[in-house]
Amino acid sequence: MDFAYSARCDELRDKLHSFMDDYVYPAEDAHFAELASSGDPAALTDVLANLKVKAKAVGLWNLFLPDDEWGVGLSNADYAPLAEIMGRSVWLAPEATNCAAPDTGNMEVLTNFGTPQQQQRWLVPLLEGDIRSCFGMTEPAVASSDPRNLEARIERDGDEYVINGTKWWSSGAMTASICIFMGVTNPDADPKGRYSMILVPMDAPGVSIVRDLPVFGY
Repeated sequence: MDFAYSARCDELRDKLHSFMDDYVYPAEDAHFAELASSGDPAALTDVLANLKVKAKAVGLWNLFLPDDEWGVGLSNADYAPLAEIMGRSVWLAPEATNCAAPDTGNMEVLTNFGTPQQQQRWLVPLLEGDIRSCFGMTEPAVASSDPRNLEARIERDGDEYVINGTKWWSSGAMTASICIFMGVTNPDADPKGRYSMILVPMDAPGVSIVRDLPVFGY
C-alpha cells in the first residue's frame, strides 16, 4: 500500500498546521482558565465555541467522515496524519474541528445505518456541531468489552420501545442530546444475534444521569 500523502491531504495538513499555530495552541490557557472558573468540566467555553466558528469557516470541519455526501470524503490514509496533528492539542483541536469521539463514531453509524428521518433529526445537527452525543454500551455488572455479556433490555411495546438497564462510562453523556444505546432485543437468539442499537433522546422519560465519573481528575 502506498502511504504517501495525497495532494489533498498535503493541502489540509498545511491548513491545519496554520490553524493550530495561529488559533488552537494560543487558546489553550484561556480555555482551561474558563473551564476552571465555570466549575463545569463539560462546559462549552467561549474559547472553544469561537474555534469551532473559525475551523468551519476555513474548511477544517468533519474531516473524519469518509462519506462524500455527509463528510469530506477523505480516506483513512488521508485522515490519519490530520488526526495526528489534532492530537497535539487533544482537549481543543478535535472538538474544534467536530472530529471528537464519541460523536465521530456515532455520526458514522447514523451515516451508514440511519433512516432519512433519523439522519435529519440527529445526524444533521451533529454534523453542524449544534448537539453532542454519547454511546451506551458498558454496564457496571458485567464485563462489557464482550457485548455478549450485556444485560440491558430493549422490548417492543406496541409502537414504542421500553428500555431497562444501566450504563456507565458513557463519555459525553452529561452534555449529550442523543444516545446510541446497545441492549438485548432477542434473548433467545444466537449470542451474536441478541443485540440491537436504538436511538434514545437524553430527555426521554425515564432517562436519568446518576453521576459523572471522573478519571484521574478529568
